[in-house]
Amino acid sequence: MAYLELHHIHKTYNEVPLLRDVSFEVQQGETACLLGSSGSGKTTLLRIIAGLEEPEQGSVLLEGRDLANVPVHQRGIVLMFQEYALFPHRTVGENVAFGLRMKNEPKSRIAARVESMLALVGLEGFEGRDVNELSGGEQQRVALARSLASHPNLLLLDEPLGALDRNLRERLLEELPLILQRVGVTAVTVTHDQEEAFALADRVILLNEGQVVQSGAPETVYRYPASAWAARFLGQNNLFPAEVIGPQLVGTSLGKLHVSEAVKLPALGTKGTLLIHEEGIHLESHSINTFTAKVVQRSYHGYAYRVKVLLPGGSLHFTRARGRNTPHAGETLSVYISPDALHWLAK
Repeated sequence: MAYLELHHIHKTYNEVPLLRDVSFEVQQGETACLLGSSGSGKTTLLRIIAGLEEPEQGSVLLEGRDLANVPVHQRGIVLMFQEYALFPHRTVGENVAFGLRMKNEPKSRIAARVESMLALVGLEGFEGRDVNELSGGEQQRVALARSLASHPNLLLLDEPLGALDRNLRERLLEELPLILQRVGVTAVTVTHDQEEAFALADRVILLNEGQVVQSGAPETVYRYPASAWAARFLGQNNLFPAEVIGPQLVGTSLGKLHVSEAVKLPALGTKGTLLIHEEGIHLESHSINTFTAKVVQRSYHGYAYRVKVLLPGGSLHFTRARGRNTPHAGETLSVYISPDALHWLAK
């Protein structure tokens, strides 16, 4: 039995479907991420789990218990909003202690818990600080410490890093998963950013127009997207109409491509879409899957270059690590596409 279960959730706004038959599971101690564009229903799902909204159909179960008639304050679920919602008239310590005080915990236990939570998020000694004097990253840490202090059964995070600048966001992308693991809390987070989802989550739940498109480990979702839409949303743009023309052989606008034996192709003559993973694009020649290409664009991204090459039948995009021999715009070269880099999509 999964720790958190959503079964056939439906929700509409102004007679327009927002959530359509949404079902997924989260295991105990797991961090799951609802990933999708704005308007896909991510935040509404969090609010339904927390009890702030009710579904028109479907059920939410926590440890096998249907939450339909359980009041918000009895669910043991904490929802941490993007705005953090800290109390401006209270100190850091008082903010972290708020949930424990509402439970009438002994003062000594509250003080010990506040101290340990602030240490966990790297804010030792901040108990007496004014929250208005903290940086955005420090306020985010206080909000997280407050959320974890009351030993929640489930932690819900709505765009937890969305309000931070890039440097803080990248640092917390590394730290937040470690904090959640140390506490051992089950968490569901929401984001529209695939990099953030992959860095934070054990399980990614991809949403589009109120429906679950795909669910699985980040590596699996990225490597084997369920559709061309999923691939594009995850930043994979090397997609081509394709047809099976032989054993492990597909025809595309680029030409014939040999596909790895590990890829199960449909019957001869079946049409679909071929995804070419950019990590399988190499600047070299082989006896198969080799084409002449011209570099039409090269952009610098600090850690790497983004390169676009033009072939007679289309264009390819890939990343080239800084320090390697990166081709310049205007160069003509050979491009080899590894059979292991190809993934067949039915649509």
